[in-house]
Amino acid sequence: MKFAAFALAGSSALEDPSVIYKRMVEFAQEAELLGYDSVWFAEHHFSNYGYIPNPLLMATRVATETSKIRVGTAVLVLPFWDPLRVAEDIAMTDQLTDGRLEIGVARGYQPFEFRRFGLDQNEARERTNESLAIITKALSGGTFEYHGKFHDIPETTLYPKPRQKPYPPIWLAASTQESFDISARYGLRALTTQSGRPISILNESWKNFRRSRENYPESPDEFGVQAQVIVASSEDQARDQMEHFLYQSRQATNLRHGREHVVSGVSEPLPYENEPDLQEMFDNRTLSGTPPDVIEKLDRYQKTADISTLSAVLHGGGMSPQTVMESMRLFANEVIPAFR
Repeated sequence: MKFAAFALAGSSALEDPSVIYKRMVEFAQEAELLGYDSVWFAEHHFSNYGYIPNPLLMATRVATETSKIRVGTAVLVLPFWDPLRVAEDIAMTDQLTDGRLEIGVARGYQPFEFRRFGLDQNEARERTNESLAIITKALSGGTFEYHGKFHDIPETTLYPKPRQKPYPPIWLAASTQESFDISARYGLRALTTQSGRPISILNESWKNFRRSRENYPESPDEFGVQAQVIVASSEDQARDQMEHFLYQSRQATNLRHGREHVVSGVSEPLPYENEPDLQEMFDNRTLSGTPPDVIEKLDRYQKTADISTLSAVLHGGGMSPQTVMESMRLFANEVIPAFR
């Protein structure tokens, strides 16, 4: 199993962006020293839920301050991007990061963001499908043209070309059978999220992934899972952090279902119907506890699905940087070796 350190880059305390971006660089540097395979950055807009509207820029910045760790986007929200332009940006970023780039993409899930870009979220699936067709053709290096519902591209050749051949690994965020089939059809790797979710969701995603590979047997056998992680020297210390992951889950859930309350850029963590309590979050919806606890929980994940990459969400809500760094170290030194 490979391990990624994931950064949402939100701030419940509304910290200055310069503080957040400096912290992201330090986060990536520490991940490299500890032997994580990659560090990934999310794309979000117009609220303190996430400070990174362009994760390609963040990846480029981090690459200048590290030497070998891979840098990725988790994810680029494709309906928000012109596909030909983002293909150029991906190629250039791959060059600037010396071929260390990983690309995660998705169709997006927040009505709040779609409205502010003047986009109909009901078209997100179609827009994403067209974007994937264009991006993969463009990055493959040949001359191509494309004529679709949203984009009409005459004969075009992409310059610059990416450093990795044929192009950087591309992961599609998926949970439904339809999403996994799209990932497999385009020859992409699959990435699903477990953040704040019970293991039954992982079981269903794994079944969907296997069915997609039956339909497209030449597709990559790469199944990535994102999960909230906190490792501490005592169980009580880990339990104390559940309120921060619940904060993050409240923001995400309300933004997903159009029930957000965002005032002057502040996304309020409002409780939602049937939300888990802190005990449930600790026991069944996060990889949290002492190192032996987390090994046991991750082993349950691995027995449920053949996970190729675990993307560890190591920060949430108002969790302190010191807590995050200590958790990152314990996870790297005492949990990861059990799965490599």
